[in-house]
Amino acid sequence: MDVSLFDFDLPEAQIALRPASPRDSARLMVVEAGGRIAHRHMRDLPEYLRAGDALLVNDTRVIPARLRGERLRAAGPAKIEILLHRRLSPDSYSVLARPARKLAAGDELSFGELKATVISRGDNGEAQIRFALSGAALDAAVMAAGEMPLPPYIAGKRKADARDASDYQTIYAREQGSVAAPTAGLHFTPELFAALQDKGVMREAVTLHVGLGTFLPVTAEDTAAHVMHAERATLEAATAARLNAVHGAGGRIAAIGTTSLRTLESAAAPDGVIHPLDADTDIFITPGYRFRAVDLLLTNFHLPRSTLFMLVSALMGLDVMKAAYAEAIAEGYRFYSYGDACLLMPAR
Repeated sequence: MDVSLFDFDLPEAQIALRPASPRDSARLMVVEAGGRIAHRHMRDLPEYLRAGDALLVNDTRVIPARLRGERLRAAGPAKIEILLHRRLSPDSYSVLARPARKLAAGDELSFGELKATVISRGDNGEAQIRFALSGAALDAAVMAAGEMPLPPYIAGKRKADARDASDYQTIYAREQGSVAAPTAGLHFTPELFAALQDKGVMREAVTLHVGLGTFLPVTAEDTAAHVMHAERATLEAATAARLNAVHGAGGRIAAIGTTSLRTLESAAAPDGVIHPLDADTDIFITPGYRFRAVDLLLTNFHLPRSTLFMLVSALMGLDVMKAAYAEAIAEGYRFYSYGDACLLMPAR
């Protein structure tokens, strides 16, 4: 499909730089099949779920993956910034470097007390580096030296600060490894989870470590030419069995965020049966995709021309989502990672 079909104009003032407080006070647009829209708040979510439904959350934990330091050469140091993208071994990472042109294989890097060596440099700013530390010692050093990797549309307007260490993390984050938060989950509070539990809604977790693709725009003119970056996804056997039981009893699975949805769809067979998963996934969902296992999706409002806007358009229909986004803009909803939420309820 022509990528320009997924374009829209968004006033810069509607890009959220801080989250709502409390988290469940964020606005919630509910979009039903056919395009009917209701304007609510996140604390109203239990009204749209019923006993026997299951929330599927992504329990990945964001690491402070942005490191600022120097490239060291005899000719003199040069400032360098890297974004840890994907762990390759106990002591090495694939990274996104800026400016990448200043890096070459063999270069020594210094991020304060944390040292590294460039293994290789690839295309589009990517590189592989090996640290002087390994395993838990490297994890601790990254926690001390790194910054929370706020998305470019926030980081370009302000620096990450102490608030972001908690704001940019879900309250159920557990498995370390993401360079971006599964942002739909940022809206949940203990009180909201308690209300959902009282309603009889269960909660299950998958893990998808959000990677480099989150920060890269779609530059191709046609969706068929876009290459998704692979991300590691895990759905355990016991979780798969419980989710299959939810469907077997007539309940619905509500994916909390596109990362949960992509993990679920990667694990599901064409007949809708959900299987365990522990593998890389590069699933790219565009209109025409036949959904296998997801029934509802809670998500934020996404970038124009992004793979995530393509995904929600596949779920609800491009015309429905363009109309919904136009209304969200007109009604002053806040967009992107720290913005408001959208509950999508397709006909299933």
